[in-house]
Amino acid sequence: MDGACGEIATLFVQVKEICYSVEELERSPVVEEAIGHSPLELGVYPKAQVLNRFIAKMIDLLIVAAVSKLVPPIGVLAGLAYLLLADGFGGGRSVGKRLIGLQTIVPRTRDPAGFRESIIRNLPCGLAQLAFEIPYVGWIGWGAVLSLEGLLVIGNEQGRRLGDEIAKTQVLESGQLDVSD
Repeated sequence: MDGACGEIATLFVQVKEICYSVEELERSPVVEEAIGHSPLELGVYPKAQVLNRFIAKMIDLLIVAAVSKLVPPIGVLAGLAYLLLADGFGGGRSVGKRLIGLQTIVPRTRDPAGFRESIIRNLPCGLAQLAFEIPYVGWIGWGAVLSLEGLLVIGNEQGRRLGDEIAKTQVLESGQLDVSD
């Protein structure tokens, strides 16, 4: 939100701006009564654990690497297709996310990510994967993109990386939001 506090949520009371952290909002029935909705109803969700996201992405990248080595160049394209579409399967869960217990959602609609959101959010990683096929220079570019995405996950209060910001998605622990598969 565009408040001066830069916090997750802002509440206006008469002419005063009061800023709250996510934790304070989740515990405050007064705030819920004042705005009429709980923070989860407003799409303010705590981020998934960074280590879990890292492990899930590593599982997905191992799948991409395995598929890429099957039958070059078709394997490379199949691996790229998996990387782009993975979060659109089964309630916003790639194989790695399903094994670790994560899911990708669209907070605005409270729906799991579909194939459209999956392609958009994974485009930076897909471009990095294409660059990886170029020896040396591509490997550096791949490492730079994945490092940037990792730093954004760590530094963002909702754990949103560049792809999440563009696709307007967020990764949550499974079961945190009741969505259908």
